[in-house]
Amino acid sequence: MAKLEKKGKKETPQQVTKKSSESEVLPMGRINFIMIAVSVLLIAVGFAFMTGSANVGATFNASIFDSSRTLVGPMLSLAGFILIVPSIMYRSKKDKNTEEK
Repeated sequence: MAKLEKKGKKETPQQVTKKSSESEVLPMGRINFIMIAVSVLLIAVGFAFMTGSANVGATFNASIFDSSRTLVGPMLSLAGFILIVPSIMYRSKKDKNTEEK
């Protein structure tokens, strides 16, 4: 009987689930990842708007000054880069309440 006590305490099922749930906590929630994905998509669409053919040789390509390449594309990319910061920093109200306790 003394040998059984020396082996160590058995963990209750509640302790086991508590340990496993603590190790699986992600630093960001699902909403954060969705917002980050939208921001990255905005950046990719902005870069896609900025692509196109360049001037080749002596021929002049007027499409390099289109508003989609000079205005829309950079603005979409900038919006995506700006939106990534709040996407990472966002915490839901549910997370705020559990952290305070």
